[in-house]
Amino acid sequence: MRAYAFAKWLFINFKQMLSVKTFSIFFSGLALFFSCILFIRFDPNSYYFQFHTTYSIGSESLNMLYSFGIDNMSILFFLLSSLLVFCCVLFVWNEKYFKEYILNLFLIQLFLLIIFSVLDLFLFYIFFEAILVPMYLLIGLWGSRERKIRAVYLFFFYTLCGSILMLLGILYVYFIAGTLNIEYLFSFSFNEIEQIVLWLFFFVSFASKIPMFPFHIWLPEAHVEAPTVGSVLLAGILLKLGVYGFIRFSITLFPQASINYSPLVYLLSTIGILYASFSAIRQTDLKRIIAYSSIAHMNLVTIGIFSFDVLGLEGAVIQSISHGFVAGGMFLLIGILYDRYHSRFLYYYGGLVHMMPIYSILFLIFTLANIALPGTSSFIGEFLLLAGIYKTNIITCIIAALGVILCGTYSLWLYNRVIFGNLRIDYTLKFVDILSREIAVLLPLFILIFVMGLYPALFSYYINIACLNLTLFVY
Repeated sequence: MRAYAFAKWLFINFKQMLSVKTFSIFFSGLALFFSCILFIRFDPNSYYFQFHTTYSIGSESLNMLYSFGIDNMSILFFLLSSLLVFCCVLFVWNEKYFKEYILNLFLIQLFLLIIFSVLDLFLFYIFFEAILVPMYLLIGLWGSRERKIRAVYLFFFYTLCGSILMLLGILYVYFIAGTLNIEYLFSFSFNEIEQIVLWLFFFVSFASKIPMFPFHIWLPEAHVEAPTVGSVLLAGILLKLGVYGFIRFSITLFPQASINYSPLVYLLSTIGILYASFSAIRQTDLKRIIAYSSIAHMNLVTIGIFSFDVLGLEGAVIQSISHGFVAGGMFLLIGILYDRYHSRFLYYYGGLVHMMPIYSILFLIFTLANIALPGTSSFIGEFLLLAGIYKTNIITCIIAALGVILCGTYSLWLYNRVIFGNLRIDYTLKFVDILSREIAVLLPLFILIFVMGLYPALFSYYINIACLNLTLFVY
């Protein structure tokens, strides 16, 4: 009966669209509610996996246990995933293809929650790759322009090809260790040659997801062609899969290789920060500017991870969560403009402060958060990042700080061009300020930016134990 009811819902007609919306908002809100309950009930003083569950396939020939659990870091990504999907459901409320959007959003959420809780390398890889399918559909079917096919090909090619090497590495790990359970692998010692090769295999896959230079080509194209909710999920959550992979697998399973390859990571990340920052300054597409900004911020996070310092690691995780709030909000604000005026070309906008004052205020707040104004969440993350990097490599810290300055340049330039100046009435005749539903979408992100910025201990309390534990793997 349950299967029949679900199949009937899949083919629901337009007259029952209200039922679909009620179902969608209820279950996305329920997932967010239970994520908050897990966050409250979680014991941050323990570095062991909590809410642990293990399943066996019951085979004597294969020693494979499918384990699930949440630690101090994954609980924050759990909460971020549920929140952004809930916001996306509200944002597409009036879309023509609402049901199709919801199916993809729920699939993405399911895969993300499994990725952040699974403790088996093989299952991690399966869902790490499976998330490409709903994102491919979001961009390829509901993208905004004709170049969307090229964008999804780039997205699929870079992320899938990078992960093929990781699959080879996973097969080798299973061959020599006899299991893919990461709780066991944490205590398994790989020799130096194995660490060097396996680290490179995993690195290509995770670097393509972040993305690091030179694996970044797909991201600006995917952001520009994706619908608004696709961009929100790409910037807010999917880029964090590479960060999570580096923390969960690269550092813990191959600590010596991580130290040996850290100069390579510093080099590629600093190039990525400068390249993305200078590229953002010369862009004329609103979403492309934020896309390059995301590349710069995520490369900064990567340097923090490989600083192997508690402050740098803590700042990397906080900045990852903060970037989900800030970049998600920026893409939602740009999506609001696109829904009204059907253009993201910077030349067509100007003087919006005269006709859209509430929108202008919200845009200003998220812009200031993007440039790490003190009091916002990004300031906490970037300050801890730079402090940790400074203790490890001063030159890298200086270059990374230059990227922070350049972020202020292109962010304020973008805000000035869109909000101030003369009204472009030749291109936009009808001005509508932000609606109550759109305020409801942005309000949770707005609140969390300042909660994290003014009371960071609420989040760092969870992260600190995990970062201390990570440094033990390296040193």
